[in-house]
Amino acid sequence: MEFVSFDKADPLLSWSGLTDALAAGHLLPKAEISDSFLYRNPDTLLSRAAWIDGLGQLVKTATIFPANEAQGLPKIHGAVTLFSDETGQLEAVIDFHLVTKWKTAGDSLLAAKRLARPDSKRFLILGAGTVAGNMIPAYRSHWPEADISIWTRNADKGRAFSDAHGVRFEAGLEGAVKTADVICTATMSTEPVLMGDWLQPGQHVDLIGAYRSDMREADDAALGRARLFVDSLDTTLDHIGELKIPLAAGVISPQDVVASFYEPELFGRGTEDEITICKNGGGAHLDLMTSRYILNAWGAR
Repeated sequence: MEFVSFDKADPLLSWSGLTDALAAGHLLPKAEISDSFLYRNPDTLLSRAAWIDGLGQLVKTATIFPANEAQGLPKIHGAVTLFSDETGQLEAVIDFHLVTKWKTAGDSLLAAKRLARPDSKRFLILGAGTVAGNMIPAYRSHWPEADISIWTRNADKGRAFSDAHGVRFEAGLEGAVKTADVICTATMSTEPVLMGDWLQPGQHVDLIGAYRSDMREADDAALGRARLFVDSLDTTLDHIGELKIPLAAGVISPQDVVASFYEPELFGRGTEDEITICKNGGGAHLDLMTSRYILNAWGAR
Protein backbone atom coordinates (compact mmCIF):
# COMPACT_ATOMS: atom_id res chain seq x y z
CA MET A 1 0.00 0.00 0.00
CA GLU A 2 1.31 3.44 -0.99
CA PHE A 3 0.89 6.75 0.76
CA VAL A 4 1.06 9.47 -1.89
CA SER A 5 1.91 12.89 -0.51
CA PHE A 6 1.15 16.24 -2.11
CA ASP A 7 4.66 17.65 -2.11
CA LYS A 8 6.30 14.59 -3.68
CA ALA A 9 3.57 13.74 -6.22
CA ASP A 10 2.50 17.16 -7.43
CA PRO A 11 5.65 17.80 -9.55
CA LEU A 12 5.12 14.46 -11.33
CA LEU A 13 1.79 15.51 -12.85
CA SER A 14 0.77 17.53 -15.90
CA TRP A 15 -2.51 19.05 -17.00
CA SER A 16 -2.30 17.50 -20.45
CA GLY A 17 -1.58 14.08 -18.93
CA LEU A 18 -4.55 14.40 -16.61
CA THR A 19 -7.04 15.51 -19.26
CA ASP A 20 -5.88 12.61 -21.44
CA ALA A 21 -6.51 10.27 -18.50
CA LEU A 22 -9.96 11.74 -17.90
CA ALA A 23 -10.86 11.37 -21.57
CA ALA A 24 -9.65 7.75 -21.56
CA GLY A 25 -11.54 6.99 -18.36
CA HIS A 26 -14.81 7.99 -20.00
CA LEU A 27 -14.26 5.38 -22.70
CA LEU A 28 -14.38 2.61 -20.06
CA PRO A 29 -17.64 1.17 -18.73
CA LYS A 30 -19.71 3.86 -17.06
CA ALA A 31 -18.89 4.36 -13.41
CA GLU A 32 -21.14 3.27 -10.58
CA ILE A 33 -21.26 6.13 -8.12
CA SER A 34 -22.83 6.92 -4.78
CA ASP A 35 -22.95 10.25 -2.99
CA SER A 36 -23.85 11.04 0.60
CA PHE A 37 -24.40 14.57 1.93
CA LEU A 38 -24.83 15.46 5.58
CA TYR A 39 -25.42 19.06 6.64
CA ARG A 40 -25.09 21.27 9.70
CA ASN A 41 -25.53 24.67 8.11
CA PRO A 42 -23.31 26.04 6.82
CA ASP A 43 -21.09 22.95 7.20
CA THR A 44 -21.14 19.89 4.95
CA LEU A 45 -19.90 16.29 5.20
CA LEU A 46 -19.64 14.87 1.69
CA SER A 47 -18.74 11.25 0.97
CA ARG A 48 -18.37 10.02 -2.59
CA ALA A 49 -17.67 6.51 -3.84
CA ALA A 50 -17.02 5.22 -7.36
CA TRP A 51 -16.31 1.91 -9.08
CA ILE A 52 -15.09 1.74 -12.67
CA ASP A 53 -14.47 -1.66 -14.21
CA GLY A 54 -10.81 -1.57 -15.20
CA LEU A 55 -9.74 1.22 -12.81
CA GLY A 56 -10.84 0.07 -9.36
CA GLN A 57 -12.79 1.60 -6.52
CA LEU A 58 -12.42 4.85 -4.60
CA VAL A 59 -13.93 6.49 -1.55
CA LYS A 60 -13.40 10.21 -0.96
CA THR A 61 -14.73 12.03 2.08
CA ALA A 62 -14.63 15.80 2.53
CA THR A 63 -15.61 18.18 5.31
CA ILE A 64 -16.47 21.71 4.17
CA PHE A 65 -16.53 24.30 6.95
CA PRO A 66 -16.79 27.83 5.44
CA ALA A 67 -16.27 29.56 8.81
CA ASN A 68 -12.75 28.11 9.07
CA GLU A 69 -11.47 30.93 6.89
CA ALA A 70 -12.05 33.46 9.67
CA GLN A 71 -9.84 31.33 11.93
CA GLY A 72 -7.05 31.08 9.38
CA LEU A 73 -7.83 27.41 8.68
CA PRO A 74 -8.55 25.67 5.35
CA LYS A 75 -12.27 25.39 4.63
CA ILE A 76 -11.97 21.86 3.23
CA HIS A 77 -10.40 18.72 4.70
CA GLY A 78 -10.73 15.08 3.74
CA ALA A 79 -9.26 11.72 2.80
CA VAL A 80 -9.00 9.60 -0.40
CA THR A 81 -8.63 5.80 -0.50
CA LEU A 82 -8.00 3.86 -3.73
CA PHE A 83 -8.65 0.13 -4.03
CA SER A 84 -7.50 -2.52 -6.51
CA ASP A 85 -9.89 -3.45 -9.31
CA GLU A 86 -8.66 -7.04 -9.28
CA THR A 87 -8.65 -7.84 -5.55
CA GLY A 88 -10.33 -4.96 -3.71
CA GLN A 89 -7.19 -4.46 -1.64
CA LEU A 90 -6.26 -0.98 -0.47
CA GLU A 91 -3.69 0.23 -2.98
CA ALA A 92 -3.11 3.79 -1.88
CA VAL A 93 -4.04 6.59 0.45
CA ILE A 94 -3.61 9.72 -1.63
CA ASP A 95 -3.43 13.24 -0.26
CA PHE A 96 -6.95 14.65 -0.43
CA HIS A 97 -5.86 18.12 -1.51
CA LEU A 98 -3.69 16.67 -4.29
CA VAL A 99 -6.61 14.75 -5.79
CA THR A 100 -9.01 17.67 -5.37
CA LYS A 101 -6.61 20.18 -6.95
CA TRP A 102 -6.03 18.17 -10.09
CA LYS A 103 -9.53 16.68 -10.43
CA THR A 104 -11.46 19.92 -10.01
CA ALA A 105 -9.34 22.06 -12.31
CA GLY A 106 -8.71 19.23 -14.79
CA ASP A 107 -12.45 18.58 -15.11
CA SER A 108 -13.16 22.13 -16.28
CA LEU A 109 -9.97 22.28 -18.34
CA LEU A 110 -11.15 19.25 -20.33
CA ALA A 111 -14.51 20.97 -20.89
CA ALA A 112 -12.82 24.19 -22.00
CA LYS A 113 -10.47 22.35 -24.37
CA ARG A 114 -13.52 20.87 -26.09
CA LEU A 115 -15.88 23.87 -25.95
CA ALA A 116 -13.91 27.13 -25.86
CA ARG A 117 -12.75 28.66 -29.12
CA PRO A 118 -9.14 27.65 -29.87
CA ASP A 119 -8.19 31.32 -30.32
CA SER A 120 -9.48 32.31 -26.85
CA LYS A 121 -7.23 34.90 -25.24
CA ARG A 122 -9.06 36.66 -22.39
CA PHE A 123 -9.91 34.48 -19.38
CA LEU A 124 -11.92 35.75 -16.42
CA ILE A 125 -12.09 33.82 -13.14
CA LEU A 126 -14.72 34.71 -10.55
CA GLY A 127 -13.33 33.89 -7.12
CA ALA A 128 -10.05 34.19 -5.28
CA GLY A 129 -9.74 30.86 -3.50
CA THR A 130 -7.78 27.67 -4.03
CA VAL A 131 -9.77 26.54 -7.08
CA ALA A 132 -9.34 29.92 -8.76
CA GLY A 133 -5.60 29.69 -8.17
CA ASN A 134 -5.45 26.20 -9.69
CA MET A 135 -7.39 27.24 -12.79
CA ILE A 136 -4.67 29.73 -13.75
CA PRO A 137 -1.95 27.15 -14.55
CA ALA A 138 -4.60 24.74 -15.88
CA TYR A 139 -5.82 27.22 -18.51
CA ARG A 140 -2.28 28.36 -19.33
CA SER A 141 -1.21 24.77 -19.96
CA HIS A 142 -3.39 24.81 -23.08
CA TRP A 143 -3.50 28.55 -23.79
CA PRO A 144 0.05 29.66 -22.83
CA GLU A 145 -0.58 33.26 -23.92
CA ALA A 146 -3.82 33.56 -21.96
CA ASP A 147 -4.54 36.99 -20.49
CA ILE A 148 -6.11 36.03 -17.16
CA SER A 149 -7.93 38.32 -14.76
CA ILE A 150 -9.96 37.67 -11.62
CA TRP A 151 -12.90 39.25 -9.86
CA THR A 152 -14.14 38.77 -6.32
CA ARG A 153 -16.50 40.73 -4.08
CA ASN A 154 -13.73 41.44 -1.56
CA ALA A 155 -11.52 43.88 -3.45
CA ASP A 156 -8.65 43.71 -0.94
CA LYS A 157 -8.57 39.92 -1.15
CA GLY A 158 -8.86 40.11 -4.94
CA ARG A 159 -5.91 42.48 -5.29
CA ALA A 160 -3.78 40.37 -2.96
CA PHE A 161 -4.68 37.26 -4.96
CA SER A 162 -3.94 38.93 -8.29
CA ASP A 163 -0.54 40.12 -7.05
CA ALA A 164 0.33 36.64 -5.75
CA HIS A 165 -0.67 34.91 -8.98
CA GLY A 166 0.48 37.47 -11.53
CA VAL A 167 -2.97 38.20 -12.96
CA ARG A 168 -5.11 41.34 -13.18
CA PHE A 169 -7.84 42.26 -10.72
CA GLU A 170 -11.14 43.43 -12.25
CA ALA A 171 -13.04 45.98 -10.19
CA GLY A 172 -16.17 45.80 -12.39
CA LEU A 173 -17.74 42.40 -13.05
CA GLU A 174 -20.17 43.22 -15.87
CA GLY A 175 -17.55 44.86 -18.08
CA ALA A 176 -15.06 42.08 -17.40
CA VAL A 177 -17.60 39.42 -18.38
CA LYS A 178 -18.51 41.19 -21.61
CA THR A 179 -14.89 41.30 -22.82
CA ALA A 180 -13.86 37.75 -21.84
CA ASP A 181 -13.58 34.75 -24.13
CA VAL A 182 -13.73 32.20 -21.29
CA ILE A 183 -15.42 32.82 -17.93
CA CYS A 184 -14.86 30.54 -14.96
CA THR A 185 -16.93 30.76 -11.77
CA ALA A 186 -15.23 29.39 -8.65
CA THR A 187 -17.13 31.05 -5.82
CA MET A 188 -19.04 29.83 -2.77
CA SER A 189 -22.14 31.81 -3.76
CA THR A 190 -25.67 30.57 -3.21
CA GLU A 191 -27.12 33.30 -5.45
CA PRO A 192 -26.21 33.92 -9.11
CA VAL A 193 -23.26 36.23 -9.68
CA LEU A 194 -23.03 35.68 -13.46
CA MET A 195 -25.88 37.25 -15.41
CA GLY A 196 -26.95 35.97 -18.80
CA ASP A 197 -27.60 39.49 -20.12
CA TRP A 198 -23.84 40.10 -19.90
CA LEU A 199 -22.83 37.12 -22.04
CA GLN A 200 -21.55 37.64 -25.58
CA PRO A 201 -21.58 35.41 -28.69
CA GLY A 202 -18.78 32.86 -28.79
CA GLN A 203 -18.06 32.79 -25.07
CA HIS A 204 -17.51 29.65 -23.00
CA VAL A 205 -18.39 29.41 -19.31
CA ASP A 206 -17.03 26.88 -16.79
CA LEU A 207 -19.28 26.70 -13.72
CA ILE A 208 -17.37 25.13 -10.82
CA GLY A 209 -18.32 26.56 -7.44
CA ALA A 210 -21.87 25.35 -6.70
CA TYR A 211 -21.88 21.88 -5.12
CA ARG A 212 -25.04 21.90 -2.99
CA SER A 213 -28.70 21.83 -3.93
CA ASP A 214 -29.14 25.43 -2.73
CA MET A 215 -26.15 26.91 -4.59
CA ARG A 216 -26.05 28.74 -7.94
CA GLU A 217 -23.53 30.94 -9.76
CA ALA A 218 -25.32 31.63 -13.08
CA ASP A 219 -28.83 33.01 -13.47
CA ASP A 220 -31.73 31.66 -15.52
CA ALA A 221 -30.95 33.95 -18.45
CA ALA A 222 -27.42 32.53 -18.75
CA LEU A 223 -28.70 28.96 -18.86
CA GLY A 224 -31.39 29.90 -21.34
CA ARG A 225 -28.95 31.56 -23.76
CA ALA A 226 -26.33 28.80 -23.82
CA ARG A 227 -25.85 25.27 -25.07
CA LEU A 228 -25.51 23.31 -21.84
CA PHE A 229 -23.02 20.55 -21.03
CA VAL A 230 -22.12 18.68 -17.84
CA ASP A 231 -19.28 16.42 -16.79
CA SER A 232 -21.85 13.88 -15.59
CA LEU A 233 -25.64 13.78 -15.67
CA ASP A 234 -25.68 11.63 -12.52
CA THR A 235 -23.90 14.19 -10.33
CA THR A 236 -25.46 17.44 -11.53
CA LEU A 237 -29.12 17.40 -12.59
CA ASP A 238 -30.64 16.14 -9.33
CA HIS A 239 -27.89 17.24 -6.95
CA ILE A 240 -26.67 20.78 -7.61
CA GLY A 241 -28.81 23.90 -7.50
CA GLU A 242 -27.13 25.29 -10.62
CA LEU A 243 -29.32 22.94 -12.67
CA LYS A 244 -31.72 21.44 -10.13
CA ILE A 245 -33.40 24.77 -9.32
CA PRO A 246 -34.05 25.93 -12.93
CA LEU A 247 -35.13 22.39 -13.86
CA ALA A 248 -37.71 22.39 -11.08
CA ALA A 249 -38.94 25.82 -12.18
CA GLY A 250 -39.28 24.73 -15.81
CA VAL A 251 -36.68 27.25 -17.00
CA ILE A 252 -34.77 24.42 -18.68
CA SER A 253 -35.48 20.73 -19.29
CA PRO A 254 -33.16 17.71 -19.05
CA GLN A 255 -33.17 17.59 -22.85
CA ASP A 256 -31.45 21.00 -22.92
CA VAL A 257 -28.26 19.36 -21.66
CA VAL A 258 -26.47 18.43 -24.88
CA ALA A 259 -23.95 15.93 -23.53
CA SER A 260 -21.70 14.76 -20.71
CA PHE A 261 -18.13 13.52 -20.94
CA TYR A 262 -19.59 10.08 -21.62
CA GLU A 263 -20.75 11.34 -25.05
CA PRO A 264 -17.48 12.70 -26.48
CA GLU A 265 -18.88 12.71 -30.00
CA LEU A 266 -21.50 15.27 -28.91
CA PHE A 267 -19.32 17.25 -26.51
CA GLY A 268 -18.14 20.11 -28.70
CA ARG A 269 -18.84 23.58 -30.00
CA GLY A 270 -21.36 23.71 -32.83
CA THR A 271 -20.70 27.24 -34.14
CA GLU A 272 -18.22 30.04 -33.48
CA ASP A 273 -20.95 32.35 -32.16
CA GLU A 274 -22.82 30.08 -29.76
CA ILE A 275 -22.43 30.46 -26.01
CA THR A 276 -21.47 27.27 -24.22
CA ILE A 277 -21.73 26.45 -20.51
CA CYS A 278 -20.37 23.37 -18.76
CA LYS A 279 -21.32 22.56 -15.17
CA ASN A 280 -18.55 20.86 -13.22
CA GLY A 281 -20.18 18.39 -10.84
CA GLY A 282 -16.91 16.78 -9.82
CA GLY A 283 -18.20 13.27 -9.07
CA ALA A 284 -16.24 10.47 -7.43
CA HIS A 285 -15.67 8.78 -10.81
CA LEU A 286 -13.47 11.78 -11.71
CA ASP A 287 -11.64 11.41 -8.40
CA LEU A 288 -11.07 7.76 -9.29
CA MET A 289 -9.73 8.57 -12.77
CA THR A 290 -7.52 11.28 -11.29
CA SER A 291 -6.26 9.07 -8.46
CA ARG A 292 -5.37 6.27 -10.85
CA TYR A 293 -3.46 8.79 -13.00
CA ILE A 294 -1.65 10.04 -9.89
CA LEU A 295 -0.78 6.52 -8.69
CA ASN A 296 0.53 5.58 -12.15
CA ALA A 297 2.74 8.68 -12.21
CA TRP A 298 3.86 7.90 -8.65
CA GLY A 299 4.81 4.34 -9.60
CA ALA A 300 6.76 5.51 -12.64
CA ARG A 301 8.77 8.12 -10.75
